[in-house]
Amino acid sequence: MAAPRRTEPPSDSAPVVATIVVILAVIEERLQVLLVHRSAEPERDLWALPGGRWHGNESLQAAAQRNLVRETGVADLYLEQLFTTSGLDPHQPSVAIAYFALVEAGKVRLRQEEAWRPAWMPVADLPALAFDNNAVIEQAMRRVGAKLDYTNIAYGLLPEQFTLRELQTAYEAVLAEPLDRRNFRKRMISTGLIEPTGDTRREGAHRPATLYRFSSREPVFL
Repeated sequence: MAAPRRTEPPSDSAPVVATIVVILAVIEERLQVLLVHRSAEPERDLWALPGGRWHGNESLQAAAQRNLVRETGVADLYLEQLFTTSGLDPHQPSVAIAYFALVEAGKVRLRQEEAWRPAWMPVADLPALAFDNNAVIEQAMRRVGAKLDYTNIAYGLLPEQFTLRELQTAYEAVLAEPLDRRNFRKRMISTGLIEPTGDTRREGAHRPATLYRFSSREPVFL
């Protein structure tokens, strides 16, 4: 008896593969995430993380990078893969590859479009987002907060030169808690992750503050 013929599932049953990016910046001393207002179904009129379908003609990292440039105008930033999951979109079979990116807010130039308009929102005050994106952001926050303790990835949030106060503000924004000023400065200088530039900057009526830079603007692990 002949073996039963094997049939392939229809091509339209293949899951949609997409990249999504948690783009974080410190704005007005608060950690904020870039969201887009959905202009089409599914989940129309809800806010969601920016992203797009992966069509297989580029690497996943390149697709995430392309989405970043489209939304922020910035190509040189810290980008890291977060996780791969299925089931974020209940409307169709899908696989999502999530990334997070750290960007200096002063470099960002948001798209000036009404459809799918982008906007910054404080991480601490988010509405319910499309596709369970709140959970994605929470996982990104845990990853970034943990990595601040043993890497230099905060360079993604800061300009080339910064004061120790600005550095501490960035850490406090990510960790959502105040840090002891003296202990923070002592630890950061002792790690060797930052170094003085030799320049100063006056802030208000206070004496000029020493400017620092990261010893490397590539990932470094302690």
